[in-house]
Order: sequence, then C-alpha cells, then structure tokens
Amino acid sequence: MPRFHCSVPLSAGVSLALPPGAARHVQVLRMQPGDAITLFDGAGGEYAATVERMGRSDVAVAVGAHLPVEREAPRAVHLAVGMPANERMDWLVEKATELGVASIQPLATAHGVLRLSGERAEKKRAHWEAIAVAACEQCGRNRVPVIHPVQSFTGWLETNEASAVRLVLSLAEGTRSLADTLQAPNDQGVTVLSGPEGGLSSTEEQQAIARGFAPITLGARVLRAETAALAALVSLAGL
Repeated sequence: MPRFHCSVPLSAGVSLALPPGAARHVQVLRMQPGDAITLFDGAGGEYAATVERMGRSDVAVAVGAHLPVEREAPRAVHLAVGMPANERMDWLVEKATELGVASIQPLATAHGVLRLSGERAEKKRAHWEAIAVAACEQCGRNRVPVIHPVQSFTGWLETNEASAVRLVLSLAEGTRSLADTLQAPNDQGVTVLSGPEGGLSSTEEQQAIARGFAPITLGARVLRAETAALAALVSLAGL
C-alpha cells in the first residue's frame, strides 16, 4: 500500500487536505477516490487513510485508525559526517535512513570538498530532509531522522550534546575494532563521527579523541567516505 509522510499532525476520524508534497505524490500515482493509503506524521505509528477527493492541485483524505507500528532500530545511532561531494551525501542520507539512523549531522571539515554556508546550506538541508522523508516512505519507517543544520567541525565538537558512547572512524595503526571497543547495551545511543574524502585531519581526530571519542576501525580495507559511515551503521545493528 502506498505510504506518504504528512507534515501536519494526524488523528483518527478527521478529513484533511494533504500537504503539497504528499498531494503531488498521490497525483503522480494517479490514485482515485476510494483508494487506500497509509499516512505517518513522524510522531510514531501510522494511519490507515482513504482518498476522498482528487482536485487539480489538492488531495483530500479521510484519516482512519492509528496503528502503533514501529520499525526503528533497537539502538539509536547518530551520524556526524564530513560531507562527501557531489551526489554522495544524497546517497548517504538515503541509505542511512533505510538502515535506521536516528540523526545526521553534516560537518564542514578540513579535507571536505563540499563547502556550504548561509542560504545555500539551508537549501541543502531541506533537500536532504526530503530525501530522508522519501526513504522513510519507501522502507516503512514512521519516524524521520533529524537532519541537523551544517556546522563546522570545531563548532560542533565544542557544543554538541553527543551520546554517552562516542566513536570516531580512524585509519591509525593499532586502532581497535568496533566489536572490541563497544560494550554499551542496545538501548544506549551511539554517536559515530566519520570524515569526508581523505578522512578527518590528524588534528581533527585528536580533537575528537580529547573530547571522549574512542577511535575504531572497520577493517583492513580503506572505504569511501559514504561507505564507511553506512558500514558503521550496519555493524552497530549487529552488536
């Protein structure tokens, strides 16, 4: 059944006009009055709904029963990533959402190619939020991960309220594996810090370690920036 994110609060038994994004999606699928859909607003669970009316630019639906369905990962993982260039950040956001990430913090780092600030940074964040919403619609998640505003590495490190468990991906010799380092139970959140192409600078890595981030390795192979962050997510799901 088609699933749509609704950016306004939902409640059973009401009729409402879908927000523009969801309405366009319903129209693209050429749905008709009487067709069944699923709606979620990000507050938890999902709602059965029925298309009531298809206008030229609007769609009205009747919201049915709330279903307390959750498909979240048992461990909340927060990614702080040096933004990879081109479409790789888009791909990272999409796949991390599918894998259950709780939040993503885009970072401007020393080796990062992508430089964003001001209005351009906010437009990019809105773009990544839309990608996360679409990924939730596709994969069945009912809670959209938070995409934080772009920050500088130093600014984030000094002000963030990271999880009690803090990990930084490192290529340094002698770094311990994730399985050897992580001793936290599944219900304890984890923040994973990952660099862009070329990784974090040695200074950035040492700054993170000084702030309580434990260096970890994902194995002998050097992974691309977007692959490394996702590999950490997958590994954490199995621990």
